[in-house]
Amino acid sequence: MDYTIDSGWLAAARHCLSPNHDERPAGCDIDLLVIHGISLPPGEFGGPWIDALFCNALDPAAHPYFREVAGLRVSAHVLIRRDGDVVQYVPFERRAWHAGLSCFAGRERCNDFSIGIELEGCDDQPYRDVQYTRLAAVTRALLAAYPALNVERIVGHSDIAPGRKTDPGPGFDWPRFRALLHVNT
Repeated sequence: MDYTIDSGWLAAARHCLSPNHDERPAGCDIDLLVIHGISLPPGEFGGPWIDALFCNALDPAAHPYFREVAGLRVSAHVLIRRDGDVVQYVPFERRAWHAGLSCFAGRERCNDFSIGIELEGCDDQPYRDVQYTRLAAVTRALLAAYPALNVERIVGHSDIAPGRKTDPGPGFDWPRFRALLHVNT
């Protein structure tokens, strides 16, 4: 599948606008792509919980873990679910709140200049074939749309927040993903 970007939105994605975004700093080019991993509750997949978290609607009574995270104000630009469904929460031109305290190549506040893509998964389980295929297709669209972004500027959350974050974790196959970026599917 090929993706096109129209006014900061992936045309073929399901759109679920998160309130957790704001303006990027003036003159700040998008030049970093951060790959994340998320599951809610931890280690469980499916359900409405990630949408609810990113839209400030997570019910803290629905699961004991949710009491810890229900008050967070976080988002990502895109989520790729285990079944390959692609959801976009924030237009790419806006600053999503995905990286937290972070630093890349000496630059802090990675949210200012990055796009965040969440993969539904966790550190200790492999991601699915369809997730790699969709991630590569979305990434190719981003590389075409944002000239300051390149394959050397694609990192994991763990790379920009070492010691604080571990995602996408050892279950993410970086060589496989990078090989798929060069395949026209």
